[in-house]
Parts: sequence; structure tokens; C-alpha cells
Amino acid sequence: MFNKDVVAPGKMRRKIVNPRIILLDCPLEYKKGENQTNAELLREEDWSLLLKLEEEYIEELCMQILKFKPDLVVTEKGLSDLACHYLSKHGVSAIRRLRKTDNNRIAKACGAVIVNRPDELQESDVGTGAGLFEVKKIGDEYFAFIVDCKEPKACTVLLRGASKDLLNEVERNLQDAMSVARNIIKNPKLVPGGGATEMTVSAALKQKSSSIEGIEKWPYEAAAIAFESIPRTLAQNCGVNVIRTMTALQGKHANGENAWIGIDGNTGVIADMKERKIWDAYNVKAQTFKTAIEAACMLLRIDDIVSGIKKKQAPGAGPSKPKIDTEGDADGEQILPD
Repeated sequence: MFNKDVVAPGKMRRKIVNPRIILLDCPLEYKKGENQTNAELLREEDWSLLLKLEEEYIEELCMQILKFKPDLVVTEKGLSDLACHYLSKHGVSAIRRLRKTDNNRIAKACGAVIVNRPDELQESDVGTGAGLFEVKKIGDEYFAFIVDCKEPKACTVLLRGASKDLLNEVERNLQDAMSVARNIIKNPKLVPGGGATEMTVSAALKQKSSSIEGIEKWPYEAAAIAFESIPRTLAQNCGVNVIRTMTALQGKHANGENAWIGIDGNTGVIADMKERKIWDAYNVKAQTFKTAIEAACMLLRIDDIVSGIKKKQAPGAGPSKPKIDTEGDADGEQILPD
């Protein structure tokens, strides 16, 4: 589906069954000069000759297309009135100035090949996989549909909403859902949601820190506390008592047991995520952990902050003069030992 109508609605068909589709990436109009072009005509007959050459050029382009007997011609560039006349005269519908992305999607849907020059057209370039071409009016605009394709490699999801804000929200939710499905197909691994994975990792880090002595145990304890922020946030969003819920959840995950226990985001109760069928994608969860730890390491590597903000001067004060060191200043400096 794309937001376009045929060039001449009164002369061209808006509904074609089993259409033969030709996709072009070139203009069907007389070639114009790249820069400002001036033509000086000395005789009146020269003007008629110029118009005749233009008509013959457009007619030749259209005849190269029409010999393949198409039902629909789609081009990404312009389409002159003369070309529109020749195409409509032979019962061919035409669509012009289509976006490159939409043209690629049509090619994947109907099996056509996008051609750069009409004289290079072949029978194999004609798309015959579409079952129906139809133009429909939705609201105040016209939309063209190419449906019932035999082996489509592209599709369109049409979203409709009462307002623009609602439509943007639905589009964002659909994008998230499709991304989740893609992640599961690429890496079919799941982990329990509801903060169960974070609490399991936190309990494992606490258990590891108890076996380490000295300051080396502090990073383990700090990371364990940080992982608990996810279930704590879930509990806050549910409106339950955060301290009691976290204490009960920590008791369930003590000694690395009950790895499936988490927080139900709808009710706020502690439940088995396997029974509630609450899951997270493994690769998303792993990437989240890696990013969080890398960000913490980057902050810890910062030993000083250089500020580029100038100090504010008193109102009315002129620009400060550069200070020149004198011999007395040099003698007064302390020499640090090697």
C-alpha cells in the first residue's frame, strides 16, 4: 500500500485484476537541460520541428513500454502529459513520483525488476505476481493497494487511529512487538521476566562476595544492589509496599533458589513467572547487563572533569589582561623533588 493515485483518474483504471506491472526509475518526459538552456529559433518552422521531435521522443519511450502489454506503469520520476495520453489510450494506468522505498517494496511484492531505461526492458522484468491492483479513498486521500500476491516478499501494516498521538503510540507498540519477534527468531532463548533474572544474578553475586575478602568484594556487593533496582522499580509502579515485597523476594532467591520467582507487573504479587508466562528475550537482557557494566566502568575511569564554562565577570569589568610571569614569580615557585 502506498499513498498515490493514478495520474489521470478519469481515463485510467483504478482496479485491475492480475495486473502486469512495470517499474521504472527514469522520467517519461522530454529530457531537459541540466543548467539553464536557451534555444534561438530563426524560422517559424523550426518551432514546429522542435515540438515534433519532442513528441516523437515521448512516443518512442511509450512504445518501448507498450510492446510488453503492461496494465500498470510505476515510475519514480516525472510523467509528461503526452506520455499520459499515449498510456491511457492503450488502457494502461500510470503512477508517477513514487518514493524509492515504496518502489522497492512493490518489486518484492509482485516480482518485478526496477528498470533504469525503457529500451532495456525484458519480459522477465514485468511483475506478474500481483492478484489485484486497486485504488481506495481513505479519509480525504487516495491509497493504492497491490494485494493477493503469489509469493510476496514485502507487506504493509495499515494503522488507523482517532488522533495523531494515539496513532504514534500504536506505531511505537507495533515496532516494539516486531522487534521482540525478530530477536526471538534470531536467538530463540528466553529468561524469566518480572525481575526474576535480576534477583537471581543479584543473589549469585552476593553469594560470591561472601567468599572474597578485602576490598575486592565491594564491586560484587555494589553490582548486586544495582541489579535489585529493576524489581524495586516494578514494585513501585504497582503501588505495593516496596520494602516488604523486596524482602520477601530476596528471601525466595536466597542461596540461589527459586529462579522463576518474580513480580507480576499487573497485580504486584510475587509469583512464578513460568506459570504467568512472563518472559524476556535473552539477547536483550544480556545486552542490557553488558551496557550497564560498561557504563559504570567508563565512569570509574574518569579521574578529573575539565569544565569549559567561563567564569562570570563583574558587570562593567573589562576583559582581563593576560598575566606575564616575572623573574620574581619564577624564583618564588617551589621546585618539586624528582
